[in-house]
Amino acid sequence: MKLALTILLFSGLSFTINAQSHYLRGDVKDENDKPLQNVNITNKRTGYTYKSGVGGTFGIIQTQLKDSFLFSASGFFDAVLYLDAAQYANVKLKAATGKFSNTNVPKLASFTSGLARRDQKRWFTGEETYASLIENGFVNTQAYPRTGIALHVDKASYSNIRRFVNNRSTVPPDAVRTEELLNYFNLNNNDSTQTETLSVNTRLTDCPWNKSNQLCFVNLKAKKLNVAHLPPTQLVFLIDISASMDMANRLPLLQSAFKLLTSNLRSQDSVTIVVYGGVTGIMLQTTSGDEKDKIYKAIDELTPGGYTPGQSGIQLAYNVAKQHFIPGGNNRVVLATDGDFNVGLRTEEDLEALITQNKQAGIYLTCLGVGMGNYKDSKIQLLARMGNGNFAYLDSYQEAEKVLLTEFTQTLYSVADNAYLNLSFDPEYVQEYKLLGFDNKLGAISDTLSVVDGGEIGSGHSLIAAIEFVPTKAYTTLINSKANKNIGTIKLSYRTGSDTIPSNTITTILNNYQSFDKVDSFYRMASSLIMYAGLLKQSLPFKNIKWDEIIKIATESVDANNYIQKEYLTLLTNTKAIYTKQKKKKKKADN
Repeated sequence: MKLALTILLFSGLSFTINAQSHYLRGDVKDENDKPLQNVNITNKRTGYTYKSGVGGTFGIIQTQLKDSFLFSASGFFDAVLYLDAAQYANVKLKAATGKFSNTNVPKLASFTSGLARRDQKRWFTGEETYASLIENGFVNTQAYPRTGIALHVDKASYSNIRRFVNNRSTVPPDAVRTEELLNYFNLNNNDSTQTETLSVNTRLTDCPWNKSNQLCFVNLKAKKLNVAHLPPTQLVFLIDISASMDMANRLPLLQSAFKLLTSNLRSQDSVTIVVYGGVTGIMLQTTSGDEKDKIYKAIDELTPGGYTPGQSGIQLAYNVAKQHFIPGGNNRVVLATDGDFNVGLRTEEDLEALITQNKQAGIYLTCLGVGMGNYKDSKIQLLARMGNGNFAYLDSYQEAEKVLLTEFTQTLYSVADNAYLNLSFDPEYVQEYKLLGFDNKLGAISDTLSVVDGGEIGSGHSLIAAIEFVPTKAYTTLINSKANKNIGTIKLSYRTGSDTIPSNTITTILNNYQSFDKVDSFYRMASSLIMYAGLLKQSLPFKNIKWDEIIKIATESVDANNYIQKEYLTLLTNTKAIYTKQKKKKKKADN
């Protein structure tokens, strides 16, 4: 099968090149001869819009020898030029002060109503990019009793941390997202016949890193879909085959991963393979899930090379998904990349706008990140959050097997969308509280337009959220009396299928305190993960925690029959060795 079945140029339109076609070429620069990328180039006759690429260059195939085009970019005056295919066009744009605009509304992971904005600092790490996070702090319950949390089932942070540790390296603090460490283990998951779409339970216990405080755990569980009755699925594999993917832990790993995913498909399911790299195109036209050899062959034929035109690949994938949309089915784009987009839309804001335009069509997005060195975690995470989707990082074949085979339905079948919850505490019992994890990106919390945007919950997923709080004297009296009272409420909101009206449920936070040594083991393991994240993030509240304390709690709480949980103990031991060695070096250097 030839790769050039369909070729995409900038705008998402496909063309057939023939003798009547003309190629209009040129470049766009500013007044100082600096190339301008991502300039909008709109054909005045047809209305089609293209983009300038690397070095500000552009190439447009059309039937007209000459045509008028509008050139526009944020921060520059518009220019209308008459282009001739017989001449190379040198376009100059003049800077326009005050013309910048941003229509994107930042999305928050959590939000406390009325809380003043705080100063923020940015943190960087080499060529890899991570969203700079602002850690949640304690807030006064009397002044700010309610906090909203956007729910999602992303798990990428844990496997990415494992990648750093296995390479005997310290972990960038912004690569650590506490809630994703908790998500990774699917704690307290079971195969019970839960009938509610989402259920909520809470537990009060002691805080192991601060003996004067308490923890409130929230366990949200999604019902498990019956595999025999899964809806027909239409998948578009969107695979990055650019030159940056030419490493063993990138494209070859993804080829193995997509074969694993394909092995689960049925005759009523279908797959289309879209690639982007040296060329953007359809590698495999829509094919039934029972034609596995045909799908495997197309996957094996993928070869890396060229730049990374992420914009054009995403546009084509969504166009294909819309064309083959299955009403009432599971329609999903599975994007696999190192996130290093270098042609077309490149900034996180541009990517956010592109995905937002397409997610309303009822098409889900699963993002699979790979690679190291130039891995763009922040971009892939943003795509998943904005595209009704989830995000996993594949650091090995075993991780691909976990995400796409063992957790197949969790990853690819949603039971609830736009899921979020509002916590409300009673100041009589809770003096101050702090959400552990669900930290916000740098800048988002300072934007007064920011909103909490709910996420997607996959089939059978069990999500743990934790809140540390400062108890009042009344709380101590309450738990000792074991009175049938509650210390707060949780309002859960979500949508199912094509519902336009959200479902809302209210759960009380019961007075069900148990001492930490008696609380269920999965809550104790969750606590160890929170402490692990705290040390990796270099968070002040955890600065006095010793590695052996975390290892002890984890050792006493992991399921001995669960390989993934047992592997966590090895990860803790290896992390301790790295950070202890680093601390000794620093101490020696200071002396």
